[in-house]
Amino acid sequence: MSKNKKDLRSDRWFGPDDLRSFGHRSRAMQMGYSAEDWQGKPVIAIINSWSDINQCHSHFKSRAEDVRRGILQAGGFPLELPTLSLSEQFVKPTTMLYRNMMAMEVEELLRSHPVDGAVLMGGCDKTTPALLMGAISAGLPAIYLPAGPMLRGNWRGKTLGSGSDAWKYWDERRAGNITDAQWHELESGIARSYGTCMTMGTAATMMSIAEGLGVCFSGSSAIPAPDSNHKRMSAACGRRAVQMVLEGQTLDKIISQASVENAVKVAMASGCSTNAIIHLIAIARRAGLELGLDDFDRLSKEIPVLANIRPTGDTYLMEDFYYAGGLPALLKQIEGELDLSVMTVDGKTLGECIKDAEVYNDDVIRPLSNPVYHQGSLAVVRGNIAPDGAVMKPAAAEARLHKHTGPAIVFDSYPEMKAAVDDENLDVTGDHIMVFRNAGPVGGPGMPEWGMLPIPTKLVKQGVRDMIRISDARMSGTSYGACILHVAPEAYIGGPLALVQNGDMIEVDIAARSMNLLVDEAELEKRKANWTPPKQETGRGYQWMSAQHIQQADTGCDFDFLETSFGKTAKEPDIF
Repeated sequence: MSKNKKDLRSDRWFGPDDLRSFGHRSRAMQMGYSAEDWQGKPVIAIINSWSDINQCHSHFKSRAEDVRRGILQAGGFPLELPTLSLSEQFVKPTTMLYRNMMAMEVEELLRSHPVDGAVLMGGCDKTTPALLMGAISAGLPAIYLPAGPMLRGNWRGKTLGSGSDAWKYWDERRAGNITDAQWHELESGIARSYGTCMTMGTAATMMSIAEGLGVCFSGSSAIPAPDSNHKRMSAACGRRAVQMVLEGQTLDKIISQASVENAVKVAMASGCSTNAIIHLIAIARRAGLELGLDDFDRLSKEIPVLANIRPTGDTYLMEDFYYAGGLPALLKQIEGELDLSVMTVDGKTLGECIKDAEVYNDDVIRPLSNPVYHQGSLAVVRGNIAPDGAVMKPAAAEARLHKHTGPAIVFDSYPEMKAAVDDENLDVTGDHIMVFRNAGPVGGPGMPEWGMLPIPTKLVKQGVRDMIRISDARMSGTSYGACILHVAPEAYIGGPLALVQNGDMIEVDIAARSMNLLVDEAELEKRKANWTPPKQETGRGYQWMSAQHIQQADTGCDFDFLETSFGKTAKEPDIF
């Protein structure tokens, strides 16, 4: 079980009696370290995605010290290595553009430094998949530390959920039902602490998926960020990282086909963000595992939504979920559908982790006999608009729109759409289907969260709060409505979505998993022949690289050269 000093990867830097290692040791001493700090000890990288402008990770500056304490307690040597910090609110055009950059950075940080294992500190939407993708490819023992959700919001006695209620009250303001003063009160009440969105948005979804995969401690994914339990969990991550190195417990021994399928089931039962599909496919493919849209759709039909958390649920938030028993309690509800034999970073099987889990509020975490929604969170639709698939969150849409035929109203850019929806003379009804394009992985660039298109002001004032919206963009996991997203292939590269014209009739049938443009094939071929690709805006640099190498939504939007199938992982760095 225990590794010999000479078996530690870090010993390649610090151990040899040669000039190069003399340099490594002397420069470590330059920073105030002594040989006793690292000699014969696992060196643990604290991969910290903190920054001064990442609101979700504001506490990571101090949490790194909790991790450091745990590493020292277990006899390891901690080294904090900052990584790219992706704040969902502040990074433009979208954090999704930089997920793969962060994954590359994490992989190369781990490969290039004298470390034996890692604690991966993340939470805000894209940081979780980026950290896991990079760590999987690096191949070192690693444990994920979830940032945890913020506290519930509050305004005039009303409980607020980040994202979801922002959209809701914005529509009310547009309708003239919210004053400017009330709106500014909302601003100061909706996000009251550090931590991620406290709805079941993408951050909470991905933290839950991480626990479902077994790469973070059982019960850790929903701990509210300001809760003292979060500090204790952080220190425990440090201690466990040291043990994982000594045990040789790498992520490839934890992430398996069975654990990935467990994670998909977790996503469905939790009422997950649509973004879960893209990220989990990318994570699975980094591990050399098979996962596609059809797997999500199949399991969605088998696993109902049990977490009554906004926006799929209508009442509770992540704080309530944690105190109702958290993810272990949710897993206990569906344990008959899970592979309980898979290993976790706890050093136990999943079955052992949830053996004693209980539900403390069965309205927050529902039993199978009383689900929030009878099927899982996501549906995959295909047709002549989306031959490679598109995704929808049926439970978050008005039921009347699950089967609908209506005329298209088409927008080629966000400014065009934004100007149109604010025009009270816009020729639109609630039966129209809004089509928004050129916002995919290449066209966005980076596939921004623009897919929850605002309802036209004219209709908002008439009381309309939902209509079908189709796009090759993504939407925030905190969003809701009849939004059909991730259309693949995207319009920007010539996908069929590019051929839709104003007034075309579109038929959507969620039960049948179909979405079709009701235009005959000859006309579509004519339009295709006359289609001109949009002007390429990326001239150089990272955005150019992304445009050349990013894959489509149905395959996870990873770069083609980063996937396991592309070639061998780089060998250990030479030290001469």
